Amino acid sequence: MRADVDVLDLLATRRFAQIRDLFAPSLRSMVSADAIEVTWVAALETNGPVTEIGTPVREQAGSGTAVVKIPVRFERGAATVVMTVLDDGGWLTGLQLAPASAAEPVRPWEPPDYADPARFVEQEVTVGHGPLAVPGTVSRPRSGSGTAVVLLAGSGPNDRDETIGRNKPFKDLAWGLASRGMTVLRYDKVTYAHPEKLGPHFTMADEYVPYAVAAVDLLGPDHDLVFVLGHSQGGTAAPRVAAAAPSIAGLVIMAGGTLPLHWAAVNQLRYLAALNPATAAASQHTIDVITRQARTVDSPDLSPSTPERELPFGAPAPYWLDLRTYDPVAVASAVRKPMLILQGGRDYQVTVAADLTGWRAGLGDRTDVTIRVYEPDNHLFFTGSGPSSPAEYEPAQHVDPTVVADIAEWLSRARLQQS
Repeated sequence: MRADVDVLDLLATRRFAQIRDLFAPSLRSMVSADAIEVTWVAALETNGPVTEIGTPVREQAGSGTAVVKIPVRFERGAATVVMTVLDDGGWLTGLQLAPASAAEPVRPWEPPDYADPARFVEQEVTVGHGPLAVPGTVSRPRSGSGTAVVLLAGSGPNDRDETIGRNKPFKDLAWGLASRGMTVLRYDKVTYAHPEKLGPHFTMADEYVPYAVAAVDLLGPDHDLVFVLGHSQGGTAAPRVAAAAPSIAGLVIMAGGTLPLHWAAVNQLRYLAALNPATAAASQHTIDVITRQARTVDSPDLSPSTPERELPFGAPAPYWLDLRTYDPVAVASAVRKPMLILQGGRDYQVTVAADLTGWRAGLGDRTDVTIRVYEPDNHLFFTGSGPSSPAEYEPAQHVDPTVVADIAEWLSRARLQQS
């Protein structure tokens, strides 16, 4: 199979279900043919018909994975079809319609000003055991405080750096905190490292808990205190990890959602549709589909046998049944450990109104919980202005230095309080 050839042909002939079938079998159920259709049709309605397809550019993105970029020119604009492809078998693990600038070769990541590579060393480690163990990196300061941090990435098949385009938010955090004397462990998610090996009953608990606990255990013998820092869905999962690993010293939750995931998806689609009125009509179909599927998740009739096509993202029923039993705020309330909860004011994926409100309501009166909002920051804690959008993630940038400094300061203070 040649995904870099097939996808463009299938888009041109509107065979969207067949594009879904190009995804790795373990991820296929989470891919919506409707969402692919709406995105492509909206691009055609905005830019006119395709007039030229450029030469695919393939870049190795890690062990066993490549990124294929195909420039596409329309009558009134241009874009780039970006695919993440497994070297073994050529299966897709990601697909997006990105700005035209995404076709440019990715420049090597450059450290932020707040990182000093001379102050730490890095070593490769393995997190977990058996065939689903994943590779990771420990950033270890040459001299430090004995404080360690495990990073939990957001939803989807994220690598250890949470790479998105030319940006690496978790590498920013790891290098920034290691430069301040803290050991940081980040690792590839199992959905990134082994997407072809995951079974049909895979849940969010399976995705996060065993690996985070293994990472904490890996760091524990050499460090007095081990904290867990989760971003996005990793932040949502962080209380669940703390409940499973009582040795954890505390939590840092960055843009952790409290709104149920299926309704957060509906809100995101509505937000993105409102950004571009020209494509609102095309987007409404997807909004209607996801809304209907979200109601199915909430239905008392949801069971392990509910068809995947009736559920958001095509994720199987066991995934949603597991999520329905998990209330991150309630679990966090029962975890008597210090917490730092951070939120970007311009974040449209996890919002102040819909998500931070939940953390405040459940934890706001606790003296060991600190909540901060960074008004100029988006979901990745990149600083900007105006309404946030997916295109904002494309230019090279780094995590807000104030955020990194505040996390380091809070960790140091939490250490003093527990020593």
